Amino acid sequence: MCGIVGYIGGQQATPVILEGLKKLEYRGYDSAGIATLSEGESATRRSEGKLVNLENLLREQPLTGTIGIGHTRWATHGRPSEINAHPHKAGHVIVVHNGIIENYLQLKEQLKQSGHIFKSETDTEVIAHLVEEKLKTEANFQKASRQALTELRGAYAVCILNEKEPGTLIAAKLGSPMVVGLGSEEYFVASDIPAILAHTREMVFMEDGEMVVFSNGEANFSTIAGSELKKTPRHIDWSPLMAEKGGYRHFMLKEIHEQPRAVRDTIAGRLLESEGDVYLEDLPFSDRQLAAVKRIVIIACGTSWHAALVGKFYLEGYCRIPVEVDIASEFRYRNPVIDESTLAIVISQSGETADTLAALREAKTRGAINMAICNVVDSSIARESAGVIYTHAGPEIGVASTKAFVTQLTALYLFTIRLGRATCSIDAPSGQRMIAALKKVPAMLEETLNLNDSVEKIAKKYMNARDFLYLGRGKNFPIALEGALKLKEISYIHAEGYPAGEMKHGPIALIDEDVPVVVLVPKNSAFDKTLSNMEEVIARGGRVIALCSEGDTEVGTRAETIIEIPNLNEDLDPLLLSVPLQLLAYHISVLKGTDVDQPRNLAKSVTVE
Repeated sequence: MCGIVGYIGGQQATPVILEGLKKLEYRGYDSAGIATLSEGESATRRSEGKLVNLENLLREQPLTGTIGIGHTRWATHGRPSEINAHPHKAGHVIVVHNGIIENYLQLKEQLKQSGHIFKSETDTEVIAHLVEEKLKTEANFQKASRQALTELRGAYAVCILNEKEPGTLIAAKLGSPMVVGLGSEEYFVASDIPAILAHTREMVFMEDGEMVVFSNGEANFSTIAGSELKKTPRHIDWSPLMAEKGGYRHFMLKEIHEQPRAVRDTIAGRLLESEGDVYLEDLPFSDRQLAAVKRIVIIACGTSWHAALVGKFYLEGYCRIPVEVDIASEFRYRNPVIDESTLAIVISQSGETADTLAALREAKTRGAINMAICNVVDSSIARESAGVIYTHAGPEIGVASTKAFVTQLTALYLFTIRLGRATCSIDAPSGQRMIAALKKVPAMLEETLNLNDSVEKIAKKYMNARDFLYLGRGKNFPIALEGALKLKEISYIHAEGYPAGEMKHGPIALIDEDVPVVVLVPKNSAFDKTLSNMEEVIARGGRVIALCSEGDTEVGTRAETIIEIPNLNEDLDPLLLSVPLQLLAYHISVLKGTDVDQPRNLAKSVTVE
């Protein structure tokens, strides 16, 4: 949530910052602002709503200066408004901030007693006033900033300017993401890579408790306490074009169509076909360490949690190790039973999800072996995990996750093979068969994407329904949950996913001719049972949209509408079934005129608890 961009160099800062903020729109925001310094004086422009409002304001009231900071705000303390938008100023100090300052009320009261007058309802304004207060007794801007930061409790990524030191920009982080871009005699700060990728591919990822001071053409890294640090930049291979729409109407549609490529990239270089095994380059565990695992806990939020539910079927089915799946926001608060024989797997697209990061830390504290499945290289979760499987999906801009989800499923399948081979629960021939099936997935996804036009027609037929039900069994039950989530988060239609066998235990009371029921009924071991559940829906007047295997005449003669997916196998059907459900949600959303890429009240990366 929220987005920061900072710049110092030889260019005019405003265009650089505004461009970067646009690349961070996917994070979700309700207001935006920019501040620059020029000849020792600051100027700030802020507006509520979309960035276009800020652009219009800047056309009327331009900002000049080669140093500046910008922000897109997601309201946590204080309603969305121009006065609560960042940057915030106190005296000569200007600040932008992501995160939550937990002790801001105490600090605010202390500062008020010292004569400070606050203009906003935000916790962020406290930071500006606190630095300004420190400058009364400590003339050194850096030292005053360090003193202020040490008094903050909570999470923050912060950029600070001082009118009295117009050639200096300070940035620091604790618990919120921050990346520094190294250019040619210029520097960039941002919440995420896409914001600055058009300017540099050399990035330094800030760790918690670190600070950087840009001054006199240099970037000096240190701890907030003041210890000097040597940071090694990392070269980012993502091209700026990967974060553009590429001719598609929306990022979401582009990312749906990128799924074959994303899965190819996730499995590339990792398949040891002759051995029936996989190579996971950032997973340092030996076969002996993996064989010692007695229990697995998978922890995630939202779409990643649905992937985790599918992973439970993979890991228990093949490796015969008990698996629990936890919602990250609940994990720490149930006093979980974790020990050294437990493997904790956390899943997060961004690698910055606050609840998931906190759950990872809790599992580590309790002694668990730990690993992550993550899309963003060197993100907080990736760095803090003992091992990581990167999904290599590339930047995912649309808030509703698509390619990240199918690559998470792919990563879980890869890890199942690796764990199964390490524990001898999967022999070499079985591993070879699993790999052979996985290699077919990208081509099968491309074939499934050919359903786009027919799914659009189906969307027109059902777009005015107020409620949807999604039914599935086994590995496809989590896909039913995911399909329902996609529909409600971007079209705002109420939708629920259920295990098909649970219909008779309550939800069947909802069935009538106004409720479309999406049934996932491919040819698998649960086919007959699911078909029977579908018949129960039809008998009560329900309008069935059936996702079935190609050429299935049994389903085709019963359902009102069918969507046929290619024949693959039971394990990997969830990847193929995901595509038409994504397309259905997408096209209904477009037809209803909602904001597909930035649905209301949602953010791409939830970096506060």
